[in-house]
Amino acid sequence: MSPTPSATAPIPAAAPGAVAAKANELGQVPVLMYHRIMKKPELSLDRSSKELYDELTRLARSGYVPVTAAEFVGGRFDVPAGRHPVVLTFDDSTPGHFGLDARGDPKPDTAVAVIEQVARENPGFRPVATFYLNKDLFQLGEAEAAAGVRWLVQHGFELGNHTTTHPDLAGMSEKQVRDEIGGMEDEILRVSGTHTSTLAYPFGSAPRKKAWAREDARYRFQGIFLAGWRPSESPFDEKFDRWAINRVRSEGKIAENDCKRYCSTAWLEYLDRNPDERYTSDGDPDTVTIPRAAQDRIAKDYRARARVY
Repeated sequence: MSPTPSATAPIPAAAPGAVAAKANELGQVPVLMYHRIMKKPELSLDRSSKELYDELTRLARSGYVPVTAAEFVGGRFDVPAGRHPVVLTFDDSTPGHFGLDARGDPKPDTAVAVIEQVARENPGFRPVATFYLNKDLFQLGEAEAAAGVRWLVQHGFELGNHTTTHPDLAGMSEKQVRDEIGGMEDEILRVSGTHTSTLAYPFGSAPRKKAWAREDARYRFQGIFLAGWRPSESPFDEKFDRWAINRVRSEGKIAENDCKRYCSTAWLEYLDRNPDERYTSDGDPDTVTIPRAAQDRIAKDYRARARVY
């Protein structure tokens, strides 16, 4: 293994293809947070199946490629040169997220069905997302839930931990916090045979001691996601905090609330207008290409992979 370059060692030049793509792998990444998906939304957090379809189609046509939460946190994702990673997260494991029909296919108008439709219509748009689960798995019966969760894993979707009963962890004791997270982890392991890699705090609210949520005999996370209000820093940025990753609520620019500035429609428009602030891939998962002016921002753990232009 080659030694990690010192902070003062020159960073190698970027590949010509990365330069042509105007790669900036220290740019911002939208981590979109969805709640209920319904034919007719009832609450401000709800999105219709059509709204989800329209937003994902917009992402696809704007050059975004979905990656999972674990891939993002780990800094290992393969996005073609000139395109942009996006993380699709769905909280609360509600019926509009997923279910299987009598033929064993995703039920129409569910999030998974919409994601797969957009992927079919837009080659290169990966049909992946991360589902943050609570105990009532998509409101399915036990056998159906277990089969469904296994289907998700087999088809490349990711499972995340969102606690057993979705409480506000801030006011809970250490035992309560660990039981809420550990109980959900036990259930996910039981039905899927796999552990989760990331946690999303209910309400974006951390416990009094954040270490309680990070690791336990029953769980060990690579990263934790907030409710958030802005895109995340790149995982290669020295400011990136894997234990407090920002997300953006999926919603339109509604005048009577803060979505006019802070929800998905507003942020996607902002990144379209300011492409130099957006993460743009160099097409090589083994390198991190950045403009020379930004080289001081790269986290030391990734400096050996850095390339500049």
